[in-house]
Amino acid sequence: MKIFRQPLHELITKKLHKAGLTEEHAAGVADVLVHADIRGIHSHGAMRVEYYAERIAKGGLNTKPDFEFNKTGPSTAIFDGDNGVGHVAAKLAMDEAIEMAREHGIAAVGVRRIGHSGALSYFVRQAAKSGMIGISMCQSDPMVVPFGGSEPYYGTNPIAFAAPSHDGRIMTLDMATTIQAWGKILHARSRHESIPDSWAVDKEGHSTTDPFKVNALLPIAGPKGYGLMMMVDVLSGILLGLPFGNKVSSMYHDLTEYRNLGQFHLVINPAFFTDPDMFKQHISDTMNDLNHIKPAPGFEQVLFPGQNNDLIQEQYEKNGIEMVDDIYEYLISDVVHRNQYDNKDPFAK
Repeated sequence: MKIFRQPLHELITKKLHKAGLTEEHAAGVADVLVHADIRGIHSHGAMRVEYYAERIAKGGLNTKPDFEFNKTGPSTAIFDGDNGVGHVAAKLAMDEAIEMAREHGIAAVGVRRIGHSGALSYFVRQAAKSGMIGISMCQSDPMVVPFGGSEPYYGTNPIAFAAPSHDGRIMTLDMATTIQAWGKILHARSRHESIPDSWAVDKEGHSTTDPFKVNALLPIAGPKGYGLMMMVDVLSGILLGLPFGNKVSSMYHDLTEYRNLGQFHLVINPAFFTDPDMFKQHISDTMNDLNHIKPAPGFEQVLFPGQNNDLIQEQYEKNGIEMVDDIYEYLISDVVHRNQYDNKDPFAK
């Protein structure tokens, strides 16, 4: 079925408020989830609502967090999320980072003690909409085998980047350091679709196309992805004095407990390095250059990073967002949650 942006936002807000969030924080989470869905990143959209609702209802997220922002230097700061919803904490931390970079040229803000924060592209695009470069990364629970290993140690540990152009478009990269994000596996499960055999392995360590048999994910580009997920873990975990590696809390183990996750924002103000208008013009030129490169056989056009999501958003804004029927039925129901996630093996059905 299809649903438009505003009705979806209202349904998500209502459900999360009923679960126990303040209406303001419920709406803040809805902002990030709808952003994901309308850009075709369904793995981080409305399909996450019931999981959040169950964790909120069971006390695993602080519904009235005491957010605290402490500047530790002219361009550095720590935002303590007090284990509230990560979406709201990360958004507010990025707002602070943007203001710091506006004044000092660059800002590095560690966001500590938060819950899951959703699609990182939302936060880096905040910076880009303010005329700046945004970079963000965060830890996640261990479900990836390190290169050469047979047991999970790191999480999918995503990285995002965004830069503004002269004509309002935004160059956007949002990637897991695995070949594919865990949410994509969940999305395939929700649709009962197969997955490429390069995404994950089963309990025996063999490649699998069955999303229900996945027991661990694989790092992107082998040792290179492994190195990137290490970097993310250091910057968003060890640097902030938080649990790291296979000590990062599980998304599903005991939904009554806080997760204490970390995220790291870096914002760069182009005006401190070059002419800002020229910078944005050159981003536009890059986008246009890429679009005009001769496509390889089987491709219609070379797209710049994030352009595919832009095209999806254009269609969804016009025609409505594609929504799995079961997820929509849950959103319109009176059910807060169906006790599906607590103490669940993340790789279980």
